[in-house]
Amino acid sequence: MGKAADLSEFDRGQIVMARRLGTSITETARVVGCSRSVVVSIHAKCINDGDTSSRRQGVGRPRVIKEKGRWRLSRLVKQNRRQTVAQLTAQYNAGPSASVSEHTVQRTLFDMRLCSRRPTRVPLLIKRHRHLHLQ
Repeated sequence: MGKAADLSEFDRGQIVMARRLGTSITETARVVGCSRSVVVSIHAKCINDGDTSSRRQGVGRPRVIKEKGRWRLSRLVKQNRRQTVAQLTAQYNAGPSASVSEHTVQRTLFDMRLCSRRPTRVPLLIKRHRHLHLQ
């Protein structure tokens, strides 16, 4: 199981100010929405170092398709929505960026919520239905 996400700078500042104003550890933890041990460690770090910033960097492998590549990929999809992932990958790899696999393109499209779907089939209206609808 991975580590919990770091608190934002705003939350760290809230903890420090709440403790300076005399708020209890439990009350501060409840307001910020974190554990009591986090409140204690951040407040102690502020007292000792004078700084509350986190030194932890992003975890995991760097993304192959960066933000600019995601924009380019969404533009390719919007040009022709009926393309397959293989065709999109070929078009993407023809550009100036690094070569990526079909699986990477498919995962990125899914993250961008650009996934395929089938439209719902509905029965067509007959002449009587149109007449009743207009009435």
